[in-house]
Amino acid sequence: MSAKRDYYEVLGVSKTSSTGEVKNQYRKLALKFHPDRNTSSDAPEHFKEISEAYAVLSDPKKKQVYDQYGHAGVDGRYTSDDIFQGARGDFSDIFGSRSGFESIFESVFGRGGGVGFSQQRGSDILYETSITLEDVLHGKKIEIDLRKQIKCDICYGSGCRPGTNKKTCATCNGQGQVQHRRNMGFASFVTTAPCSTCEGQGSIIETPCDECRGQGKKKGIKTVTFEIPPGIDSGDYTVPKEGNEIPGGINGDLIVRIRVQPHHQFNRDGKDIFYDQNISMVDAALGCKIAVPTLEGSEKIKIDSGCQPNTIIKLKGKGVSHINSRGKGDQFVRIVVNIPKKLNKHQKNLLDDFKKLVID
Repeated sequence: MSAKRDYYEVLGVSKTSSTGEVKNQYRKLALKFHPDRNTSSDAPEHFKEISEAYAVLSDPKKKQVYDQYGHAGVDGRYTSDDIFQGARGDFSDIFGSRSGFESIFESVFGRGGGVGFSQQRGSDILYETSITLEDVLHGKKIEIDLRKQIKCDICYGSGCRPGTNKKTCATCNGQGQVQHRRNMGFASFVTTAPCSTCEGQGSIIETPCDECRGQGKKKGIKTVTFEIPPGIDSGDYTVPKEGNEIPGGINGDLIVRIRVQPHHQFNRDGKDIFYDQNISMVDAALGCKIAVPTLEGSEKIKIDSGCQPNTIIKLKGKGVSHINSRGKGDQFVRIVVNIPKKLNKHQKNLLDDFKKLVID
């Protein structure tokens, strides 16, 4: 495990920075690494790091201890709950009571507010499906019966037999964690660990539910409906909170693995659609009007006389949208001139006469 970084370095402030400067800098960084805004895998760890740094540096007493003894002084004198206790009210003030910050804070740190004791999270579920290019154009609503861990419908997730309740753990007094104090010469070090009696739950089930055997969850089937947006590509997409459920914790996610099927007529490149249109050499020479297929029906185009092989005609706005950009792409029609491989005698004579006329 790597050593903790200096709190001042974490927040990008100095020892002489005012409380207001520390608060403003924390707000800026917390918004940047907020798990709802930042989907990178290391965002929660950054979020925990800057929140712990702010909890210490925003409290004059803790800041004084940290300035004098560093991390050893803070960790030896305060538990994880103690570090965050004074700052939790500040978090609501910074982000607003309706920002959803409190729930995110609890999901990262746990309900006790301490680093390292986070809520349990259900596992993710992978679901694979194929869609057509027409689905990419219009989007698609999908409804599936998903077999997964769901909350027990007998005890409603409590794990207790109906009519009974959980008992507060006597070992940790409902805290879910216990402290161990060690005297090390001039300093007293306090460590915190999950309670082994209640396994960190803070309570004990004396009479388990007969249906789920005290787990609060069971295997079941849930109907899940989600929308595939227009312009989607092949890849993995997340339907939040529709994975396996954890009573008292955070549901896992449903990972939808999408594969866009190859089309029998069209090729796709991003927002654009490509189509090859075959015409005869006579139509290429004389010109003509033809109807070409698109994802939304047919479209009439004009072939100019003397059209050359591989001429490209653009149908504006006949492509698809893309989830990361605005508007639709175009359809590009490539003209393929068919040269007959076999000619009868009459056809050869006609072409010979035409050749002589061209030469003359």
